[in-house]
Amino acid sequence: MTANTISKGILRAIGIMVGILLLLYFLWKIQSVIAYLAIAAVIALIGRPIVLFLRRKLKLPNTISVILTMMFMIGVFAGVIALFVPLLTEQGKNLSLLDIDQLQKNINSLYNQITVFLGASPEVVGEIINETGIEKTIVDRFDIGFIPNFLNSFLDVLSTASIGLFSVLFISFFFLKDSKLFQKGILAFVPKTKETGTVNSMDKINNLLSRYFVGLLFQIFILFVIYTITLLIVGIENAIVIAFLCALFNIIPYVGPIIGGVIMIVLTMTSNLGMDFSTVILPKAGYVLIGLVIGQLIDNFFSQPIIFSNSVKSHPLEIFLIIIIAGLLFGVVGMIVAVPGYTAIKVILKEFLSDNKVVKSLTKSL
Repeated sequence: MTANTISKGILRAIGIMVGILLLLYFLWKIQSVIAYLAIAAVIALIGRPIVLFLRRKLKLPNTISVILTMMFMIGVFAGVIALFVPLLTEQGKNLSLLDIDQLQKNINSLYNQITVFLGASPEVVGEIINETGIEKTIVDRFDIGFIPNFLNSFLDVLSTASIGLFSVLFISFFFLKDSKLFQKGILAFVPKTKETGTVNSMDKINNLLSRYFVGLLFQIFILFVIYTITLLIVGIENAIVIAFLCALFNIIPYVGPIIGGVIMIVLTMTSNLGMDFSTVILPKAGYVLIGLVIGQLIDNFFSQPIIFSNSVKSHPLEIFLIIIIAGLLFGVVGMIVAVPGYTAIKVILKEFLSDNKVVKSLTKSL
């Protein structure tokens, strides 16, 4: 091996590394566009069954089917947003009429009742309050100076979200209108010899992920119904909004239901501030906890097995390990995209490495 060959190899390696770094930098700079494409792809996968139904069953033209599907999905989204308007309006009125002193007394009263209920005497509670300064709560030190900054930040987020929403809807329309559009873009970077396998993989991925996301919506809807019924029975205001918010947390595997449950119980307790803890607050929180347990039992033994077996076709233990690994590597976002990402990888491996022993064992159900 000559010095000339070695130098060429080193230069080639440096060139490849620089190219990879430039590509990563470019992807980082356009991360918003990538996010829009990913969200639009998910929306297209969810809307795909509706488009196919309108085209095959009702014999509507493709463009009309896509427009009706987009209108339906926008209507659902607008309806969800409209659910939160009364809550925001009511909270705004509550803030404008808020009695800070009374709120402090209610919070301290709740704290006292919980402590006494757990076994501490009133004298001990008084000492704890004096030592910890619980009387001087956050409410006492509430600084309204942050409000202008918060409003400016909120307006910036709203402006960015509006641009993002328009971009996502625009891209989603064309993904639905031309289901092969994304496929054509991928094939532009694929060698001719691999095009057939790539097309087969993408078609199978589309079918599996479409069923997965539709099943996920069905899963959230079941929890939403259970939570709504529970909160209505208990008599919590804005039960529908709270139930939807807590059900939506189920998108985050394993951690999401815990977060949603804690939020629901906390909102149940705070909505009854000033009432007796042992006779009012605790029983209502207990009923809500029972509703949460019922919802999670139905979800774990009915909804999730159907989704995983009929859509992604993976064993629950396999899914659990993938979600945990993705969560450790990429956080909450990794946990959310773990299942669809793993499904896509399995399909691609089966298409191109079907003779591999490990791939065979992992993809035998596909």
